[in-house]
Amino acid sequence: MATYAVGDLQGCLEPLKCLLDRVAFDPAKDRLWLVGDLVNRGPQSLETLRYLYRLRDSLVCVLGNHDLHLLAAGNNIERLKKGDTLREILEAPDRAELLDWLRRQKLVHYDESRNTALVHAGIPPQWTLKKALKCAAEVEAALADDTLFATYLDGMYGNEPVKWDNELTGVARLRVITNYFTRMRFCTAEGKLDLKSKEGAETALPGYKPWFAHKERKTRETKVIFGHWAALEGHCDEPGVFALDTGCVWGGAMTLMNIDTGERLSCQCESPLPVTLPAAAKR
Repeated sequence: MATYAVGDLQGCLEPLKCLLDRVAFDPAKDRLWLVGDLVNRGPQSLETLRYLYRLRDSLVCVLGNHDLHLLAAGNNIERLKKGDTLREILEAPDRAELLDWLRRQKLVHYDESRNTALVHAGIPPQWTLKKALKCAAEVEAALADDTLFATYLDGMYGNEPVKWDNELTGVARLRVITNYFTRMRFCTAEGKLDLKSKEGAETALPGYKPWFAHKERKTRETKVIFGHWAALEGHCDEPGVFALDTGCVWGGAMTLMNIDTGERLSCQCESPLPVTLPAAAKR
């Protein structure tokens, strides 16, 4: 039995199949961890989601910003943006089944036996793992609650608040939690977000660092696997932190890592999109 993690798919199904073939992935005994952003921008968003749904009993999946955007568009199609490749999902006969499965996924997964967390963007430095899991559960509960689902999705867009406050309530509270787990790259040691900068780790504004680079980070004793940040090109010098988004949809490669051995494989993606990693269109 082997457990693998793979970087952002974004509707690029063929590179994923290539990687799974190379490791002889057996869904009866192996497991696949997905860092989120399963769909959007790539050529096969619907086919990718259907493929994952068929493999769902062998998957661990956390939600990325593009996945949440799909759920929002599913409740209000006017949310679709130029460049989205989500309409085929929304018009599919099995859309309800696929979207219901997607909304039940986590924002943060923690494997206690491996002391390893899986998240799309990262965990803010001022939060312990316990705090992160508790806050993630608040958003997960809103996604699963039929009375809160639409309200949360409609209100999740935006960059404010820029920093966590325990006194936050309602949609504002859920929004900042969502932004930490699905959009964060740079922040201060206190967790103040810079959501505009999207280039490499060396481009941080004064007072800001990549979320994983703060010496005071409270999850330093936990391994963290994340995606989202294509401009890192899979490079992260921080011990115990593993960046897996290598910009497949932007003309880069898709990366798969054996969680227990650290071995990595990559598969190139032929993409119609221009190779502009720093400008990757992230919400």
